[in-house]
Formats: sequence, C-alpha cells, structure tokens
Amino acid sequence: MTTTPSVLQQIQSTIFRFTRMLSSVLQLDVEIVDADLIRVAGTGPYAKLTGQKLSSSARLLKHVIEAGVEKVVIQSRNDPICGSCPEQGRCTECAFIGVPIMVSNDCVGVISVVAFSADQQKRIKEHSREISEYVRYVSNIFVSKIVGGQNDGDDFHKILLTLIENLDQGVMVLDENGNLRLVNEVALKQLNCTQEKIAGRLVTIRPLNEQQTSSPKHLQYIVTFADRQEIIIGQLHCLLEQQVFLMAFHQSHPLIPEKPVPNDPRLSTIIGDSQPMRALKTLITRISDSPSSVLIVSESGTGKEVIARAIHQLSSRSNRPFVAINCASIPEALQESELFGYAKGAFTGASITGKVGLIQSANGGTLFLDEIGDMSLGMQAKLLRAIESREVLPIGSNKASHVDFRIIAATHQKLEQFIAERRFREDLFYRLNVIPLTIPPLRDRKGDIESLAHYFINLHTKRIGVVYPGISTDVIKLLQQYNWPGNVRELSNLMEYLVNVVPSGGIIDTSLLPPNITRQLKIQLPKYHEQLTAPEAPVTDEKAHGSAGLANMERRAIEEALQRHKSKKQVANELGIGIATLYRKLKQYGFKPAE
Repeated sequence: MTTTPSVLQQIQSTIFRFTRMLSSVLQLDVEIVDADLIRVAGTGPYAKLTGQKLSSSARLLKHVIEAGVEKVVIQSRNDPICGSCPEQGRCTECAFIGVPIMVSNDCVGVISVVAFSADQQKRIKEHSREISEYVRYVSNIFVSKIVGGQNDGDDFHKILLTLIENLDQGVMVLDENGNLRLVNEVALKQLNCTQEKIAGRLVTIRPLNEQQTSSPKHLQYIVTFADRQEIIIGQLHCLLEQQVFLMAFHQSHPLIPEKPVPNDPRLSTIIGDSQPMRALKTLITRISDSPSSVLIVSESGTGKEVIARAIHQLSSRSNRPFVAINCASIPEALQESELFGYAKGAFTGASITGKVGLIQSANGGTLFLDEIGDMSLGMQAKLLRAIESREVLPIGSNKASHVDFRIIAATHQKLEQFIAERRFREDLFYRLNVIPLTIPPLRDRKGDIESLAHYFINLHTKRIGVVYPGISTDVIKLLQQYNWPGNVRELSNLMEYLVNVVPSGGIIDTSLLPPNITRQLKIQLPKYHEQLTAPEAPVTDEKAHGSAGLANMERRAIEEALQRHKSKKQVANELGIGIATLYRKLKQYGFKPAE
C-alpha cells in the first residue's frame, strides 16, 4: 500500500539544503522529523536511515509535536521527560533544542539541534536563544514553502546572513564561481580587510598541503584575494553551489612570490620558507640526480633523514629502495652481518637460508647511513671497500655480489675532529664528503617555526584522532623566542604533547606550555603544572569531573617527561617539581619503579 508523503517529505529537497547549512554553521547536528516521527533529514548520526520511523523512546521530539511548543534541554539526563526513557542510560545526546513547525495551529514536524560532546553542549547552553531564533527562521521558511510554494533562494541568503553575523568566529561564503557572497565582521577583522575591498571579489580557498583531503576537522588553508594571501586554519564545507568557510585560527603571510625552488610535491615534507631552507631546497634539486655521495652534517633533531628521503624521491632512483640504517643503533658485533649479510651456515645460529645484507637490499636505490660517526673503525674499512668496489662479500661467502647504490651519510659529530683523534678514517670521510650538506638548526630559522608548528599539529591530530586545535599567536611568539636545543624533533614532540593536553576543540595557549619551555623563557608556569606541587586533597563529588581531567593531564605530562629523560631528576626539573613530589606522583599514577 502506498503511503501519502507528509507535507515535510514533499519539500524534502529544501529541508536537506537548510539542514546541512544549519549543521555546518552552528557546528551542531540537526535532525528533522515529521508529525509521525519519520526522519525527513539529518546530519551526523542522523544522516543514515532517512525515512525511518523513530521509536517511541524519542520522547523529546514527541513532546514537541504533542505540545506544539519549543523545548530546550541543557542536561538531558536531568530533564523529567528524559528521566523515564528506557534509552536514558545508552543515549549519547547531551543537549537538545527542538522547535515545532506549525501550519495553521497544527504541528507538522520538529527541527531539532543536538549536542553530542561537552563543547557542543556548552555552545547550546551559552547560545540557546540565538540558536532557537535561527531554527525558528528555518521553520518559517518551511511553512512558507508548504503554504505558498515560495522560492527559498532569497530566504536562504537572509538566514545565512543572520547566522554568520551572530557567530563569534569568522565565516566566508563563496558562490559557485568562487566570488565572495557573504562575510561577517569577525572574518573581516581576521583578514584585516573591509567589505568594500573584498565583497563580490574572487576568493580562492585551497589546502596548504595539497595531499589533505576533505575532512570535518580543521585544516590549514591558503585564502587568496586581491593581491594578498592568508594562511587560515578552519573548516571548508560545500553546500550545494556554495562554499562555507569557518575560520578557527588565523596566521598572516604576505603573498607568496615566485621562488627559486621548483614547486615539486616531493619537497613538501621539507617544511620551511626561510632563506636558509630555500637555499637548501634549491641545492637539493640540483644534486638529487647525481650519483655522487652526500654527507649531511647537522645537529641532532634537524631532520637529516627527511632531507635524505627528499634527495632520493627527486632522483631517478625514486622507484627503487631507500634503505636507512642508524649506525648508532646496531651493536658492533652485529654490524657486519646486518650490513653485508651472510651465507647459509656461515656461523652457529645462522639462518639456513642465509641473509641479504642492508647494503645489498639498497641495490638500484639509495643507502642512507645515519650517524656514520658511530660506526666502528673495522666496519669503516669494510664500508670503504664496498663503496670503492661496489661489491659486498657476505660473511662465510667467497663470492662477492655487485651492488649499485648511491650513498647518503649523516652525522651530528665533528668528523674532522674524529679524524684527528683516529676515531674516523680520513679516506672514508673524503669518499662520503663529495657533496656536503648542512641543515640549519631551528634557532637559525625561527621564521619557519609557525609553519612547522601547524604542520606537526596537523600530523599529530590525524594520527591521534583528535579535534584540530587552534594555537594562539602568543604561543607562536614564545616559541620563536625559545632556543630549541632539540631542534625540529623537539618541536614535534612539543606539538604532540600540546595536542594531547589541549581541551577538545580548544586553543593552545601559553597556560599549556610545559615547564622546560616556560622556565627558559622566564614566564609564569601554567596553573596545572603548579598543581603538581600541591598536596593531595580529598576529591569531592562536585569536583570529581574536574579533578579527573587534571589527573589525566598530570599523568600525561609525567609520562611524556619520562619518555624524554632517563634520569628522575631531569624529569622533575622539566616538570618544575621536587624529586619527592615526582616519586609521590609516580606511585599515585601507578608507574612502575623502572619507569
């Protein structure tokens, strides 16, 4: 039997349009049902099963339909209507605003805005009046469409303008041709621009990293208009013929000029546009396809392997193996078997099939020897022979194998001094140092810190699976003052730490910086680190939630400091607490003594 569609189902295309718009701009999920509790449209978890009849447990929606009045719930578990719901213990909705769609005093459906997270719940709590007003506007548009079949184009424009003008974040709306249709005052302030200069102009918004894909999370975008470019962190939503860009954080840059460095995506992993890095990129493009050996000399943590991989990717060997060896990590007794391999039965315990060495594994490709200064003198002699003859002789074999490889070596040691101390072979040094490369330390390229910080935030948020946070300009300024003894690796570790401790959807501010940073910069310690030194106090019920959050923050801070340092004293110094307090906290959070 065919069922007559409800009046809302008859205008479902219009409803879909406004549902997506409301959800994108408010950053809340939207569900629309008709009078029979049939889902007409929805976003997020409601997007599936459109046309499905909801169960009788949808009590809030049923209440709005039956009463024909608006319903606002800030604490769903405390609301009397939700109290007797059989789904209460399993329900994930935190807050709710339901607005009836009234036609001739009859409720034909409900538009509901729902929060599923604490941040969304807070948004509803603080802006319930404005959100309710927006939803009522949409309801009126639906009614107009039902009653008179009016075109909703102008209404869509009006409601979108009303929405964005009342938001506390920057919003830009582009038409199908990329022309700026709407922009609110917050966005204009962030762009340091006026309506007159930008309204109706062509604006392009593209990911900073071209490998980024469409995502509900915040990403870095390059916004180009007039003669300017801005790097902005935000969310880009495509709504039918329009693009809605929600700004989360802004960082200004001048229009990027033509660079002497080719715009090659294989250089995208080398982050930085400072003069030293641009010079390095240029040099890499020139020497990448040469067969000559490369020696990278730089401090620890500067990204030597990143540079080596970029050279390999730009070379004609890019489709062949890139084999990286950390010479410092291989015990001296195993170096020869690891590098050169061995024949079957070469020694007691040897594999019956033998083993191909790492050098031979790089045949046709690139061999990267990291920390070459830590290789034993005996192995240096064997490596020199392999480089000169392009042959390897596995242990226990009397037959050498030809190997075609390009060698890139790296070290943070002063090899000239090692040569004087007879700790490094001079002949091997000259074999390796055909093309010397130096990576500037981070303290000499502080203009790159901002882009590196955002790169690592993006990297770690994706890996960890958390909401992309903003980062305040004050933090960036402080990071540019820091000396960075651990270079880019230290910055990456710091961003990973901050991504873990920042509240979901929040902004990384100076209060979250760890003591090793604040101590060097001589700024006030963040409050939660100061809490580490406070005596333990009993946790009351009303403070339990906040205390749990603080405890988790404390534990993460201690855990990460333990990973960075072997000494408990160093850990305590980084955290800005006494050694006795550290041991108390280790016991409190269940760390093993060996940790």
